[in-house]
Amino acid sequence: MTQKIVKTESQWRQQLNEQQYKVTRQAATEPPFSGEYVDHNAPGVYHCICCHQPLFASETKFDAGCGWPSFNAQIEHGVVSHHADHSLGMDRTEVRCQQCDAHLGHVFDDGPAPTGLRYCINSVALKFDD
Repeated sequence: MTQKIVKTESQWRQQLNEQQYKVTRQAATEPPFSGEYVDHNAPGVYHCICCHQPLFASETKFDAGCGWPSFNAQIEHGVVSHHADHSLGMDRTEVRCQQCDAHLGHVFDDGPAPTGLRYCINSVALKFDD
């Protein structure tokens, strides 16, 4: 694991567009079925939009029908951190980029084998490279 990336809010605002900033730095959620990667199926790797840390491989992406890109595994254990989220009257598990602490989305235990996990991720938090 590489060293944590820490920037000021001003630096993040300069680097990211408004929607990317709201999602990754303020834990907002993009509207369902609106993201660039919802129906994206090319082979490659999905990286954190903030720090370019590889997060998910296309081989683990699946159509969950939820409106956001879904993956059943991290590209490598520990690149995504899990945090309790009790906002909006729900008990969920938020996922963040371990390297820069960017909010990515949430993880649920209703995904396919072999992990049974569904990482439900905002498209604007990702950058795809083939």
